[in-house]
Amino acid sequence: MKKGVQIFILAFVFCFLFIKPIYSQEVLAKIYTKSVDNFINIKAFAYNKDATIKDEYSYLLFSLKKGGEGNYSRNSQSGIFSLGSFEKKNLSSMRINIRKGESCKIYLFIRKNNQLISKDSTLIYADEKVQKKIISEQNFEIKGIVTERLLTKVGKDFYDFFYQMYSTSGSQYPFIINIKEKPYFGRSTIIIVEVDDKKIIEFYTKPDLDYLKSTASATLQKLAIYAQQRKILFSNTRF
Repeated sequence: MKKGVQIFILAFVFCFLFIKPIYSQEVLAKIYTKSVDNFINIKAFAYNKDATIKDEYSYLLFSLKKGGEGNYSRNSQSGIFSLGSFEKKNLSSMRINIRKGESCKIYLFIRKNNQLISKDSTLIYADEKVQKKIISEQNFEIKGIVTERLLTKVGKDFYDFFYQMYSTSGSQYPFIINIKEKPYFGRSTIIIVEVDDKKIIEFYTKPDLDYLKSTASATLQKLAIYAQQRKILFSNTRF
């Protein structure tokens, strides 16, 4: 097979697996910030730009603050919302303390059926300068982002085991790892770990710490395999 054909096939596979197109501009994501002393008040809004009612949209708002010594702290909020005709809605709010030598990046993503609809980002410095720019969801400058939507203590125990292993593994991936929990029969639940809208692992929860630790370890192994495959696809699809 000729090299040009190989590159075309890899590019097609890359687009199919990783790229979720922005198929509508009818809903707009917007971040507003206001400085008060050493605090930054952040509000995330969604705008419906036409008369059609929008149902079952989801948002993810999160911040990554870089401390004066180079350490990072994060805060994330997510949820489901709907919009009436030409409605403007406050989705979420944050208040972040920021001091001299620190900076904070704020990201807002709006999705519908796992497809990216709109996004906004803001970069805040301690001198209260605010710089806005459009970013690529596939090209985060900060690595190691993990978000969670968990329902039970067992789910949070798994998250704690996983995040501790991930933080100390030496591998901080340039993509968002989403961990979510769904109800199942009786009192049991299912935990799903996703990256780039692809399911990495899914398992039934059990209140057994050894089981949760081994599952967290297995999740890291699957993520390592996925990260390597993703890296190959990215490198082979650069023209």
